[in-house]
Amino acid sequence: MRQFSPIGITKGPGESAHEYLFVSPDREGLAKVGEFVYYEAPVGETPRRVLGRVTGRRPVRLFPDGFLADPEVSPADVAAMIGYVGDEHELFEVAVAVLGYYDSALGDFVNPRLPPRAGTPIFVADSEMLADVLSKRGADEAGSAHIGSLLSRPAGEVPVTVDLRAVTSTHLAIIASTGAGKSYLAGVLIEELMAPRNRAAVLIIDPHAEYSTLTQMRERPQFVGDDGYHPDVEIIRPDHVKVRISSLTLGDLRYLLPELSERMHYVLGRAYHLVGHKFGPRWTLAQFRIAIREAEEGVSGGDRSEAQEEHREGQDDYGTAGAVIWRVNSRLENSKIFDDMRSLRLDELFKPGQCTILQLNEVEHREQQVVVATLLRRLLQARMDTERELASIGDETYLPYPAFVLIEEAHNFAPASADLVSSQILKTILSEGRKFGVAVGLISQRPGRLDTDVLSQCMTQFILRIVNPVDQARVAESVESVGRDLLYELPALSKGQAIVAGAGVNTPVLCRVRTRFTEHGAEDVDAPARWCQWFAERRTEDLDRDEALLFEIPRGRDKLFKT
Repeated sequence: MRQFSPIGITKGPGESAHEYLFVSPDREGLAKVGEFVYYEAPVGETPRRVLGRVTGRRPVRLFPDGFLADPEVSPADVAAMIGYVGDEHELFEVAVAVLGYYDSALGDFVNPRLPPRAGTPIFVADSEMLADVLSKRGADEAGSAHIGSLLSRPAGEVPVTVDLRAVTSTHLAIIASTGAGKSYLAGVLIEELMAPRNRAAVLIIDPHAEYSTLTQMRERPQFVGDDGYHPDVEIIRPDHVKVRISSLTLGDLRYLLPELSERMHYVLGRAYHLVGHKFGPRWTLAQFRIAIREAEEGVSGGDRSEAQEEHREGQDDYGTAGAVIWRVNSRLENSKIFDDMRSLRLDELFKPGQCTILQLNEVEHREQQVVVATLLRRLLQARMDTERELASIGDETYLPYPAFVLIEEAHNFAPASADLVSSQILKTILSEGRKFGVAVGLISQRPGRLDTDVLSQCMTQFILRIVNPVDQARVAESVESVGRDLLYELPALSKGQAIVAGAGVNTPVLCRVRTRFTEHGAEDVDAPARWCQWFAERRTEDLDRDEALLFEIPRGRDKLFKT
């Protein structure tokens, strides 16, 4: 590694035991916040480069205020006229958080717990060094995701990559305000997962139909492998989303049927257990209605009068059973989603080298949550049964490879204010899924509305610009791996700039997200352009109609004259 001239000299310790200060004229503007510097320290018998990240800077020597009185005159000219010398350049006090020296055997930074002494020279870390130690894997290495490059260096000079093994075993979160580029970053991540060196099995929960442009991966040369591999992208439209009714849990049914009375809840619970016992695990809606009637009879004790029994004949609206059946029919029988027999097959949703996009943009909000909850439950159960050798080839619960699920608008599926059916299974997967190869990625523009436990269990974070103080506070309390100095940068990040932190990288870094190979599918609508286009098209139509009328009038007159 190259050795450059020192950028400054150590002044002393900083605010904490893991910080130090150095003084620098910084004539070239190198000591930017987020930049990496180092000093050399002996560790045993070997000199080590102890890396640190610049966390702040402040001027310590400035021109007197009187030198700045006239904007037409340079302060340096004023200083020269009165013989004031030595202030040609400013001086800065720069704060640095110590990361440590990189130990390749451990694959991590080791803090020597020995701050630099006063007078120790400080150097800017060269790009070769940073490329070796910031990321766990090389940009073209199997199991890596090339997200972008280090923000403090020219674009592409220091690649930032994420270790996908860490991501898919400890989960991830992409958090940003609206318009900061979270969906764009998610597209970059999917491209890396589907690259020939990774060939992942991915499912995207897409509530707004924003990811359909990923089908372009089939045609892009960047995704063609030496063996002829190219990723498959399957889009499941809302009309083709199916959930078998018998796969719903009692919790799902109660969530789909709000505002039930206590008696209705009791009858529904009895009916749910009765239908499985009487008709087996693949019961139908008609059989569930029978179970509801039988459950209601059991609750009533069978002591109805003959008049009541005669009134009940042929009636579905009698008593509690009728009320429950009416609600069940209105939700399940009239839905395009729920079906007696059909359900999305796991081995068709998840295949290595396939990205499946589940579009839920035309699905009602509660049904979206139940669809996601049902799929996640089935996926986890299938992976558990397969790993424990309880399922074999041909079984519905046989899935012999890990799977990754990326969930857009995650705050709608695991909100902080409520415990939904989708929240419960998400928490289970986040805590236990790593043992069975089920990984989850959450995307949210409102981390303040996202469940704290859910967010805190995503051990790799991509955080883009966040302006809302509530969202900033939620990130600060839920994401432990991001330093305080980087959290201060959140409002100042530009579109396409992100903090990457957690298990997927060796240390938090400020990253410039790379350009996508596929088009971005979540661009904002250009309303003024659409309005102008409408008027232009309308004017063209009016001109064509006027021209047609001009031609028709003479022909009509000729006919009149002939007559």
